[in-house]
Amino acid sequence: MTRRVLTVDDSKTMRDMVSFTLKQAGYDVVEAVDGSNALSVLAAGKVDCIITDLNMPVMDGIQLIRSVRADPTHRATPILMLTTESDDSKKSAGREAGATGWLVKPFNPEKLVQTVRKVCP
Repeated sequence: MTRRVLTVDDSKTMRDMVSFTLKQAGYDVVEAVDGSNALSVLAAGKVDCIITDLNMPVMDGIQLIRSVRADPTHRATPILMLTTESDDSKKSAGREAGATGWLVKPFNPEKLVQTVRKVCP
């Protein structure tokens, strides 16, 4: 069964790179431009993993994670942060909100696939 991954980033280039990388690895990928758009995508169908940026307009990654974790349907869905931020306080905020893991941009495609396989077997 093909795993479905939601990638959330306000940068189309970044969404395209993540999507291409994961599709090459056999994943089905859906995209959202910000946290609010991601919640609409989640309401429309199930995903097995979420990869989100931190800094986005409308709703940032931390707010998105909190909203996702508040919904019993997605309480256990793995959520990876993929961001340029590497500050420990930001990582702590992500973990406290419910992030499963943290990857720093620019990302290594092999490491992204390995991490997604690990949290979403």
